[in-house]
Amino acid sequence: MPGPVRSVSQAFAILRLLAERGPLTLSEVGRETGLSPSSGLNLLRTLVAEGALEREATGKRYRLAEGWARASVLDGGGLAQRIARVRPVLARFAREHDTTTGLWQVVSGERLELVALGESGEATRIHMVEGQRQPIGGGSTGRALAAAEQLDHAELERRFSKVRWRRSIDRAAWIEQVARAASLGYAVDDGFNHPGICSISAAVPVVPGEGRRPRFCLSASLFAGARGEREIEALGRALVALAREPAFAE
Repeated sequence: MPGPVRSVSQAFAILRLLAERGPLTLSEVGRETGLSPSSGLNLLRTLVAEGALEREATGKRYRLAEGWARASVLDGGGLAQRIARVRPVLARFAREHDTTTGLWQVVSGERLELVALGESGEATRIHMVEGQRQPIGGGSTGRALAAAEQLDHAELERRFSKVRWRRSIDRAAWIEQVARAASLGYAVDDGFNHPGICSISAAVPVVPGEGRRPRFCLSASLFAGARGEREIEALGRALVALAREPAFAE
């Protein structure tokens, strides 16, 4: 089955970015989406020509045209309501499993943002901050999303190359871990993204047959070596079940 048209996906990434962040310059759009200056400029000019964007008369920033600015499809699908709905669920899971539990959103074609967080309440715990971002291919979230999206080999290699790994990992080993995540439903990063931290992630499912890519992913983070292999497996299965709860439904 043919995959999504890359230029169309990139155009929607720009539209969502501007819906979330407001007016941005070409260089700011490129930094957030990973587009080259020439590709970014071509897409921005096309979106202006189609009436989706406007270029500010004074300055070099681009913004959504009035009609597109009101389009609820670009607001993250009611993100504020989703966050309010899932926070208690994340907090419950974090307490029950003694983890730091997060909900990540794909905010452009290249990055993830932590949009909601649940903490265990333990005196010693992993600290994360809502709003922090990371490359879409990084950590256990990157493996889980790549598995859920069923990416081809070229796109897997491209995503891997965009990540600055804190601990060396072989490209072939990472791709094998993505394949394992596709089989299990969850992915594990044991200290490659952040030394001393083990994270487990599961993509939030989308409606089958609609050709949509997952936009959200759950993660559970704990100190490396704190759990045995069977405990990690049990936590992974619990996270998959959590991702399927109605509160997270796409």
